[in-house]
Amino acid sequence: MTSDSEQTAAFDRFVAIDWSGAVGAYDGVAVAECRAGTDGPALLPPPAGRRWTRTAVAAWLEAQAEGGGRVLAGIDCAFSLPFAVAAGYLPPGGDARALWALVDRVAGEALDFHGAGFARHADYVADFWLRGPRPAGWVEPHRAAEMACRRDGLGAPDSPFKQFGPKTVGPGALAGMRVLHHLRGRLDGRLAVWPFEAPAAQPLVMVEIFPRLFWRRSGRTASTKVRARAELDAALARLGSGPAVAADPLTDHATDALIAAAGLRALAMDPTIWSPPGLDPVIARTEGWIFGVRG
Repeated sequence: MTSDSEQTAAFDRFVAIDWSGAVGAYDGVAVAECRAGTDGPALLPPPAGRRWTRTAVAAWLEAQAEGGGRVLAGIDCAFSLPFAVAAGYLPPGGDARALWALVDRVAGEALDFHGAGFARHADYVADFWLRGPRPAGWVEPHRAAEMACRRDGLGAPDSPFKQFGPKTVGPGALAGMRVLHHLRGRLDGRLAVWPFEAPAAQPLVMVEIFPRLFWRRSGRTASTKVRARAELDAALARLGSGPAVAADPLTDHATDALIAAAGLRALAMDPTIWSPPGLDPVIARTEGWIFGVRG
């Protein structure tokens, strides 16, 4: 848990990334950014081509650590697995960073940080729901942060052990772990991944986000996706933000990234967000936490 003496210094930019664990060509990644103040978030175009890829996001984040100013970046993916299960994959005392390295090693031949190969590996496949009817005897494992998010009334994240379906977060989680492992190797000392590492003066701080949480904090309770500009801008206003800067038509991936960027800015300077009651030292080193959940 982050102590009062470890609270982060002010951030200059707030980046939110709507994520995808899909294979091949996919359109599920969107990147939005807002700056300190109240100006609305802007949707960022991909650096090349018509769509963002996980590889492009990783390279872009690495460049931000060199660009001056401090960046708080959130990715919409689970940063770990429930350790009631995942601890068995690691030597005694293994933590989330060891899990990231394992996922990357097992799935490392897949391009673009695709990670689903880990879930299909013979040593781990029995723990995952890959497709079809629920396997006999399979109980959906959840991290403490996911259960706390439900108790807080901020949404109901799926377990990363579920690897298919319209709401699935599993493939994205495994891909995200590979990206985190890659960036830690590239940005030694310039990156903190909260809550596994206490943010201090690093130019890039990364957190796990759940966009529905920011919609709920804006006062929106409906679970349907938002694609209407008026509805988006009204929600942004309730988070103290100006209207979005993004071209029409808006996709739900774009609106999730835009609301999350403004939501990160709205919460970042609240010290209680960085030290939620439900986050203990064991969870902080193993399962991690969803930014904005109190628990």
